[in-house]
Amino acid sequence: MEKNNARSHRIACLKLTLTLLAVWAFVSFGCSILFRPWMDTNMPAIGSVPFGFWMAQQGSIICFVFLLIVYAVCMRRLDGKHGFSEE
Repeated sequence: MEKNNARSHRIACLKLTLTLLAVWAFVSFGCSILFRPWMDTNMPAIGSVPFGFWMAQQGSIICFVFLLIVYAVCMRRLDGKHGFSEE
């Protein structure tokens, strides 16, 4: 039972990690490089800066910090669910 619990915990950890990495890659690479010209023309500017440029400079960093917080919260819940919590 313990080995099966550890295996299901590991699979859940990998799913979470890969999902968050996909979001991070989309925001960092997609929004900053691939979709920047489209965002500059179709989305409102933030202050005097085009939205695509803002996403390339600030948005990807803010998203990364947000993903770190989401990862920490989700891993704490996942660890507790599978019996690997520190408490």
